[in-house]
Amino acid sequence: MPKPIQVDLPYPTTDGICADALSLRIVSPAYASPESELNTILQYIYHSFNFSKQGYKDVAETLVGIAVAEMGHLEILGGLILVLGAQPVYAQYPSSGFNFYSAKYVAYSRSLKNMLEDDIIAEKHAISGYERMLKCLKNEQVKAIISRILQDEKLHLQVLESILNKFNS
Repeated sequence: MPKPIQVDLPYPTTDGICADALSLRIVSPAYASPESELNTILQYIYHSFNFSKQGYKDVAETLVGIAVAEMGHLEILGGLILVLGAQPVYAQYPSSGFNFYSAKYVAYSRSLKNMLEDDIIAEKHAISGYERMLKCLKNEQVKAIISRILQDEKLHLQVLESILNKFNS
């Protein structure tokens, strides 16, 4: 299994965070929605299969490395959702149990170039989503966790843009 592609900084813990309905409502879409960590994990793995099949083993391994980092984010967000007061079910708003996640949100492009473009779009959406969260959150501990995840998403965007640039030349 490739190493996770992430910034070399620790993630803040959820120690001391209490139930908080506002924070829960703000962060839960990042867990399991069309623009969530769960969706990007599945998308990167799907794309890695295709890159590997076409002989781009290094790109496939990089995509899996990003997916592994996103798995870490999913684990962090799941734990955060628990301490904020809900079960981390695969739904956009876990506290209500509605809006269950569907793999129909994965970008199932056929062209390798389009896959990279889809992954770049996903990272840009993640970055803007986490930035919006930071503007709305009041809980400083939750903000610290989201800020740390955001750093990884920005790194993923740089990595993917670099791969696309090489792919285009």
